[in-house]
Amino acid sequence: MKIVLQVGLLVCLVFASMAQAEDVLGYLTDKDGKYTGPSVEQNVQTMDTDKNGFADVDEVRAFLQLKHGKDYQKNVLDKWLVASKGKSCGTNFAKDLSN
Repeated sequence: MKIVLQVGLLVCLVFASMAQAEDVLGYLTDKDGKYTGPSVEQNVQTMDTDKNGFADVDEVRAFLQLKHGKDYQKNVLDKWLVASKGKSCGTNFAKDLSN
C-alpha cells in the first residue's frame, strides 16, 4: 500500500510540473506557438550595465539575483567569481596565464 501512495504522489508531482512548464511556455509564446521571450542577445545587453560589449561575472550575477533572488545559485556563482579573478588555481602555470 505504501508503494501505491508513493507512486501516486510521484504522478501528481509530474503532472503539476508539466502544468507549470506549459504555463511558462504559454507565457513566452504567441498564438502560433512562436517564442516571444527575450533573445540571448537581449539578455546580454540587459546584463551589460557598463556597456563595454560583454557581460562579466559580476553583471551576470547581478542580473540572475535580480531575476531569481539574492542567493540564487550562490555556490556556483561564488566559484565562478573566484575563477574569473584567476585565484582558483595556485599553480605557477595558472598564475602565468592569469597575469
